[in-house]
Amino acid sequence: MKTYNDVLKLLKQFGTYIHVGKRLYDMELAAIELDRLAKSGLIDRKTYATAKIILNHEHEEEQRHPLKLQQKKHIRRNKVMTDQKLIGVDLGGTTTKFAITTADGEIQQRWSIDTNVLDEGAHIVPDIIDSINEHISLYQMKPEDFEGIGMGSPGSVDVKAGTVTGAYNLNWKTTQNVKADIEAGTHLALTIDNDANVAALGERWRGAGENEPDVVFVTLGTGVGGGVIADGRLLHGVAGSAGEIGHVCVDPHGYLCTCGNHGCLETVASATGVVRVAREMAEEYSGNSSIKKTLDDGDEISSKIVFDAAKNGDPLAIKVVDRVSYFLGLALANVGNTMNPRYVVIGGGVSAAGEFLRSQVEKYFKQFAFTNVRETTEVRLATLGNGAGVLGAARLALN
Repeated sequence: MKTYNDVLKLLKQFGTYIHVGKRLYDMELAAIELDRLAKSGLIDRKTYATAKIILNHEHEEEQRHPLKLQQKKHIRRNKVMTDQKLIGVDLGGTTTKFAITTADGEIQQRWSIDTNVLDEGAHIVPDIIDSINEHISLYQMKPEDFEGIGMGSPGSVDVKAGTVTGAYNLNWKTTQNVKADIEAGTHLALTIDNDANVAALGERWRGAGENEPDVVFVTLGTGVGGGVIADGRLLHGVAGSAGEIGHVCVDPHGYLCTCGNHGCLETVASATGVVRVAREMAEEYSGNSSIKKTLDDGDEISSKIVFDAAKNGDPLAIKVVDRVSYFLGLALANVGNTMNPRYVVIGGGVSAAGEFLRSQVEKYFKQFAFTNVRETTEVRLATLGNGAGVLGAARLALN
């Protein structure tokens, strides 16, 4: 470690991004974060001492020769000081994530708070307002320094009204006037959308979508969600239900879905769906299989266990993954035939199976896709992970 940038890289490894745009204040924040890391034992004494020496030297140089250093960095600093920032908020049932970014999506600061769902979620919006105002003050900034706030939320979102209904994991039992309340509390414009749509925006903007104008995102988690971006615009449909890829029917005689229909993609390709398929196939399987033995012994399995077993050659697990990939490939081919996006991006917890899953889904996607779609649409894995939501939220603020 030799330079100030090396210190910033060290902090970035622990999730701290120091880049407000006021150099002396950046250094003071970096010193505070170094103290915190040292006290918690996350960095050793030698690293801490070296980093502090570098910071002290840079601080003295900045005070002695501010114009010299400013000229040295004038291109980058001018951009930081003149471009308005964006605030992204990713509201989840347990954690609410925040980020301050530049207009081109570079994360400069990020933090999170616990989501307090007590008292029918009455504390959630006030906590968000307080956290935003606190950090704007902490970084010695003003509302005028920001283009606005973007936010992703569970539940049914009325984009125009800025309200959220049916976010039961937040304990919100009535319609919430999120936009009006946060705008009044922060004096910043707020744009809000469904969390799956927002994650799609993030992955398209700064992830696997490479900012292409036509991208479809599907997230495989406890359920299956998605978002569709066409000609650079996020599609909502007449009632906000565009992109409900989890409810594309892949088997009319299949499992009953929570939506009331049978055979939705969610019933076979979500984390719980993979387990459901494995359980059913295990009942009919008579060969040797670690998955079957686990189930026969009365123990629980997960989608990760199934995929790991398949990678290790378990014959039953291989069949399960093949069936899940068949349904995913079929659904995504139908979406591809409808939209012909440049990329179909697969994200969510189940996508942690990586290339092993992607390649098998792609095989069936190409089998069912129209010829021109097969040759022009590519199936990809998401790259942003949990960061897609907060980046997509920041992107909303540009709208």
